[in-house]
Amino acid sequence: MSLSLVYGDEALIPVEIGEPSTRYTQATEESNEEEMRINLDLLEEGREAALIRMAVQKQVMERYYIRKARLRYFKIGDFVLKKVFQSTRAANTGKLSPTWEGPYKIHGISRKGA
Repeated sequence: MSLSLVYGDEALIPVEIGEPSTRYTQATEESNEEEMRINLDLLEEGREAALIRMAVQKQVMERYYIRKARLRYFKIGDFVLKKVFQSTRAANTGKLSPTWEGPYKIHGISRKGA
């Protein structure tokens, strides 16, 4: 696929402006219009190809996540630890303070993710 630049026009090297090349001299209004119509027809195909590539990439990322993620489901009566975040840590604790609180016993399950 050709490189599309600003507004679908090709870039001209400054040398081609001062000393015209065959591409520059052979260009006519009719060939330019025809080329623009062809580019417009191919534009939609390029967009569809990009959407397909994006969908494939998302599927690859999803498969990777599912393969690496370890989903844990807890039951009533299980003991769990709660992570201590910077915002919930006590004011005067240093870097050697514990990073987990608990253990806490699960008494009820409200919904997934809670």
